[in-house]
Amino acid sequence: MRVLFAASEAMPLVKTGGLADVVGALPKALAKRGAEVTVILPKYGEIPEEIAAQAVTIAVMDVQLGWRRQYCGLQQVTVDGVRFLLIDNEFYFKRGYLYGYGDEAERFVFFSFAVIEALNHMEQLPDIIHCHDWQTGLIPFLLKTRYSNQPGFRDIRTVFTIHNLQYQGVFSRDLLQDLLGAGDDVFTGDGLEFYGAGSCMKAGIRYADKLSTVSFTYAFEIQTPEYGEKLDGVIRQRSNDLWGIVNGIDTEVYDPMTDPHIAVPYRNSLAKKRQNKLALQKELGLPVDETVPLIGVVSRLTGQKGFDLIGQALPTILKDNVQIVILGSGDAAIEEMLEAARSKHPDQMAIWFGFNEGLARRIYAASDMYLMPSRFEPCGLSQLIALRYRSVPIVRETGGLVDTVESYNEYTGTGNGFSFSHASVNDLLFTVNRALNFYRKEEAWAQIVANGARKDYGWESSARLYDKLYRELVN
Repeated sequence: MRVLFAASEAMPLVKTGGLADVVGALPKALAKRGAEVTVILPKYGEIPEEIAAQAVTIAVMDVQLGWRRQYCGLQQVTVDGVRFLLIDNEFYFKRGYLYGYGDEAERFVFFSFAVIEALNHMEQLPDIIHCHDWQTGLIPFLLKTRYSNQPGFRDIRTVFTIHNLQYQGVFSRDLLQDLLGAGDDVFTGDGLEFYGAGSCMKAGIRYADKLSTVSFTYAFEIQTPEYGEKLDGVIRQRSNDLWGIVNGIDTEVYDPMTDPHIAVPYRNSLAKKRQNKLALQKELGLPVDETVPLIGVVSRLTGQKGFDLIGQALPTILKDNVQIVILGSGDAAIEEMLEAARSKHPDQMAIWFGFNEGLARRIYAASDMYLMPSRFEPCGLSQLIALRYRSVPIVRETGGLVDTVESYNEYTGTGNGFSFSHASVNDLLFTVNRALNFYRKEEAWAQIVANGARKDYGWESSARLYDKLYRELVN
């Protein structure tokens, strides 16, 4: 089984979010099941120099983009046993950051064409191209239309994974028609048309042979108007082709026994875990006290992540003897709100705006609880990392959070966290208070942590399902 992953980011080369973790880790798990997986992505300027310097050019080609012909280099590098192909065009990709430019449509239409043109320079064609999110949504469309008569290409099957339906790559119809060299016939309700514009996400949903998304519950949610982002009707039409497969994490990378970023290695010892809390309290200037419950948050600071609820709940939460550590960046209004709360409670709150991988690991290792009250969450990796580091999640019941966090039941002793269903401040406060009450009951808390430790959060079961999906396509 030869599989080509097409994505806009992948660890350990470049990362802005969970997509990179998935694209970096899943190929390793699939390789253990006998698949031969290659990852193709843009050669960004942000790729570490020690990796970029090892990349070898294997082909040079021109890519036709509307009326333009653009240079494209195809480079190859192997990192951690995974073969990466890099699409090299400095004009499009050697910039200060990955996304957010005015020519986003042109950049990723170019990337989509380049991925398909790169097939002509591979020793063997892939059986499957697995496309990830809107940046690659045009690849299945191009294979079924522009390249349908290319020898060998018609046998390639495609899978399109929706990581977050909110980000759709919607651009003006005229612009996409120009870049794709496409006629009016593909900009219809059954094609790329989306409320008068064109949608790259819709292209992937319409034209891929199979669809997947990153949790079973999210696969159901995106078929409803509440979560479907105006594409729920299109997705319902393809419900028989949609698989919900929950993400995993790389348990070798996220391992508190070997993590070089944390103060004290541990596995299931709460005593050793609390030593990490003492170290983080000292590092961040909080009162050093292992008995104080520490709540951690590592997140993008956006409304999706429930920070409006957090902002309203903070004054009440901070009346208790509790500490909160937050790492993230995002909306300026949210940052201002958090900074105002921290200034009023400097002995209870610590905030780091931006991202710091080492600090993120130390927060997971130090926190007793991990707060994640998302308004929607396709899968979520943070709660899985928290469980791996024996931090008890407090989550809202949506998407992948439902599939991975079971609320503690004091009567049966089951459950690995705490959850609430309605996106309300009262429900959030009730659930946080419930978690704090059980934290103060040592035996019950040890049981909750032990419940979380029993499950494997790695990629093995997910890889097995993807392998089954691939085999349905090629057999």
